[in-house]
Amino acid sequence: MRAVSDADFDEVVLKSSKPVLVDYWAEWCAPCRLIAPVLEEISAEHGDKLEIVKMNVDENPVTPAKAGISGIPALHVFSGGEVVKQILGAKPKAALLEDLKEFI
Repeated sequence: MRAVSDADFDEVVLKSSKPVLVDYWAEWCAPCRLIAPVLEEISAEHGDKLEIVKMNVDENPVTPAKAGISGIPALHVFSGGEVVKQILGAKPKAALLEDLKEFI
């Protein structure tokens, strides 16, 4: 999984040829730390179909504000430059896989 910033968000996420899951997170967020290894696993298993990137909301305030992020962890799946799925909060791997089944 790679980190994205306000500067490269459009290039990495909006212009991607495959769906991209953006994990909006922060260092101080305990649920964000819980979900991170789960996302790493999903990325390793399904990275050929779904790219997963992380965006630190403290270091990159512009993009999360535009996306209307009010709580974290927040996961947005982008396809064709548009948000096509929103997942809020930390979930177990099985629940995340169920939420993401149409993309993997």
